[in-house]
Amino acid sequence: MAVGSDIVTFLTQLAEVTLGGGLVGLGAGMGVGLVVFGAGFGISRIASAAVESIARQPQASGDIRGAMLLTAALIEGVALFGAVICMMVQGNIAPTP
Repeated sequence: MAVGSDIVTFLTQLAEVTLGGGLVGLGAGMGVGLVVFGAGFGISRIASAAVESIARQPQASGDIRGAMLLTAALIEGVALFGAVICMMVQGNIAPTP
């Protein structure tokens, strides 16, 4: 947890130095949106390819389904990590006087 905290602290300090903290919230919000969009798009492409593969080779449906679920779970994990980092950066914004 210390490594994630250090990364968030570094990114927050970098944003305050470069932008004065003004657009950090907007950037973090857009980052969460991009992460969710990317994960949804990736999982939909996986599902599309899996359904097409099962239609071509029905006897391999068990293997294809397992690979699809594993890959979708890995994408969800990365997306969740990205969304949490964006939300942590947004939560560490110091109010400007």
